[in-house]
Amino acid sequence: MPLISILVGGILSAWGVAAYMISGNASATALIPTIMGTPIAVMGSAADRFPSRTKLFMHIAVVFGLLCALGGLRLPMVLLDADSSGILIISHALLLVLGGVYTYACVQSFRWARANGLIDSE
Repeated sequence: MPLISILVGGILSAWGVAAYMISGNASATALIPTIMGTPIAVMGSAADRFPSRTKLFMHIAVVFGLLCALGGLRLPMVLLDADSSGILIISHALLLVLGGVYTYACVQSFRWARANGLIDSE
């Protein structure tokens, strides 16, 4: 999961910067995917670098993944708004899909690790 975290966080971060540039630096909210993706990537990198603290870092990362998914839940409202730009739609779709799939994968990974005795039930 640490490498997946780095990948997901990197995609979100890159898109946020790209959306900000494409929008002509018009809106700081275009950076929200970057703001959410950077901690995911950093925690994934820390988990990879410090295996003894993987559990802590991955739990922090999944919180940001869940926040991404929750932020992306606004997608239907964005789609119904006639004034919504393509950048806004893509940003919300990425937050919803990547955040949701990432959170699900993390939960499944935690469940698998616990079932196989790789982590204790503290």
